[in-house]
Amino acid sequence: MSPALLLIDLQNDFLPGGALAVPCGDEVIPVANAVQPHFDLIVATQDWHPPEHGSFAANHPGKQLFEQIDLHGLPQTLWPVHCVQGTPGADFAPGLDRLRWHAIFQKGTDPKVDSYSGLFDNGRRRATGLGDFLTARGVTDAFVMGLATDYCVKWTALDAVDLGLSVWLITDGCRGVNLAPGDVDRALSEMQARGVRLIHSHEVPARLKSEI
Repeated sequence: MSPALLLIDLQNDFLPGGALAVPCGDEVIPVANAVQPHFDLIVATQDWHPPEHGSFAANHPGKQLFEQIDLHGLPQTLWPVHCVQGTPGADFAPGLDRLRWHAIFQKGTDPKVDSYSGLFDNGRRRATGLGDFLTARGVTDAFVMGLATDYCVKWTALDAVDLGLSVWLITDGCRGVNLAPGDVDRALSEMQARGVRLIHSHEVPARLKSEI
């Protein structure tokens, strides 16, 4: 096993009080800090939207928050303005240990397409560079956690499976949006059906040692 820890969108706008707050999103920060010392390779993703991003309801007069539209040929949920480049909301959560990070991969920078996954935009038109980064370092196993379970975490995990990685979801290190009741449960089932294995953060050290 050559593992990497992928920390997904641990940013202020996704925490309680943020523009697109994930319920109890702040509870994953201590989990992230606890598991990081067990990994030699750690990367983070960062939503990094321009103000004119097409996923923002505010940029579509007459449309409502969470309404579904077609955005340049792709289905798109309309979100509150969040994680705008250079704003405090786009910053990483206070108290989050960043000393061990090797790289940050920004996503959602193209106003014409959203990017839930940390690896590709939603249309797979452009890669973030994270996949090449992991491949170049011989990574075989991706341990994924962060915000939100039913969006950016799920799509990152599924894209990592498609790249041939063994993917582990650290379940207590994730929280979901749950726009519709059951969204998180459906996301977990979809990930498991595609081969993602669920693991609790307390199990991570033993799993890493067992695969050496």
